[in-house]
Amino acid sequence: MTTTADVFRQTATTTAGAFRSSATVARSRALRYLPATALLLDLVLILAAMGVAIAGRRALPIFDTWADVSGSLTIAAPLIALGWLAVLAVSSAYEQENFGAGTDEYRRVLNATLIAAALTGIGCYLAQYELSRGFFVLLFATGAPMLLGGRRVLRAQLHSARRRGFLQRRVLIAGSRAHVDELAMVLGREDWLGYNVVGAVTPAYDLSETTASGIPVLGDTDDITRSVIRHDADMLFVAGGAIASSEQMRRVFWELEARSVSVVVAPSLSEVSTERIAVRPVGGLPLMHIEPPTWTNAARWGKRTFDFVFALGLVVALSPVMLAIALWIKLHDGGPILFRQARAGLHGETFSCLKFRTMVVDAEARLAELKAAAGVDGMLFKMKDDPRVTRPGRFLRRLSLDELPQLFNVLRSEMSLVGPRPPLPSEVAQYNNDATRRLHVRPGMTGLWQVSGRSDLTWDEAIRLDLYYVDNWSMVADLAILFRTVGAVFASRGAY
Repeated sequence: MTTTADVFRQTATTTAGAFRSSATVARSRALRYLPATALLLDLVLILAAMGVAIAGRRALPIFDTWADVSGSLTIAAPLIALGWLAVLAVSSAYEQENFGAGTDEYRRVLNATLIAAALTGIGCYLAQYELSRGFFVLLFATGAPMLLGGRRVLRAQLHSARRRGFLQRRVLIAGSRAHVDELAMVLGREDWLGYNVVGAVTPAYDLSETTASGIPVLGDTDDITRSVIRHDADMLFVAGGAIASSEQMRRVFWELEARSVSVVVAPSLSEVSTERIAVRPVGGLPLMHIEPPTWTNAARWGKRTFDFVFALGLVVALSPVMLAIALWIKLHDGGPILFRQARAGLHGETFSCLKFRTMVVDAEARLAELKAAAGVDGMLFKMKDDPRVTRPGRFLRRLSLDELPQLFNVLRSEMSLVGPRPPLPSEVAQYNNDATRRLHVRPGMTGLWQVSGRSDLTWDEAIRLDLYYVDNWSMVADLAILFRTVGAVFASRGAY
């Protein structure tokens, strides 16, 4: 069985090599063009939305009369477009730090669009300008999703470029060795962020040349600014153990402000969602308040009602598909259609988890033989070319259609649509105290583990994702995971 220590050592080796090579990577100058690219994209999409609104006002039957409004927009259209872009700029929608991660970018774009719509309406009223109401409604009704979609496409391209080593930012981490390694592992795992760690600065009493994961120590925390300048860093991450006093922190900010170096304070809260964090200033101190874990909310009637209604609708809609799959499995080898397996559910209670059978009838009897041949003795045993999988099974697994019968587990309150992966009782018997927290909620048909790689994940990574879901549950997160599941299924990531 792979232990956490083994995973850390393996990650440390990989991380060390990545960080050693990153030290030679030059600062990415192309990042300065990112706001201009977003501005140009927004302009094109606003003009496209205007074209759609003009055509829609002329052609859609929902309006009382036919009207060609293009002639009356000679002055209004440029003013609306420029005003819209100005509001986006004032709303910080083009700030470089807002690109690439989080929901703040989308929130700013949406809020700016609503403000632009309000200003357009008020301006036309005060100027007594007769702007077509149909054009106005269509413009902002189509413009908002188009702008949000454009930012989503831009973000996807940004992430893709960063994974290929482009558009990187050189990062220096200040803190104790343990905090540096913890933060560096997170940044290395989320390579789409584009944070290229070039090294660390640690307290003066630490004389080691590298941290435990192999990150080079480039200086001490008594002279952070000199290390940042010497190694041409774009960003400074301040972790635990870096700053001795608020005066030193303030001095670091002052020294770096003229050099366009971003400073990020990184507390040890990598597994806490932003919805649970609130910063409240008290006496000039920005105190960080952490709300309790939200797993208790995942057992309430709202989530259960959503699960039941949505699962029932899917059963009705997909019944012809499930009938065809059942017939295919039966005709293939004459064996049973369903595979029933004991799994641990809410609070560890055992239930019969349903799946379409994708393996030969004696698959369980051959499991020990395959484990011995592969030299595996741990949990989450998966083979990319498992000889026990049938021909229909390969197709069903690739699109996760084998899990459709679990909709009936959801209807019986044994599972949820979204939740941690349903574990085997033998796996639960080997859980440590941390892992048992995943039993606080119902297991799910999909979850963070599925949209993040499924079988490609190590055991520790799967547990980490499940615990993050349990501690930070929200209905919005469930909807986001369901949406991402569609992409993960069709991409067949980690499905075997």
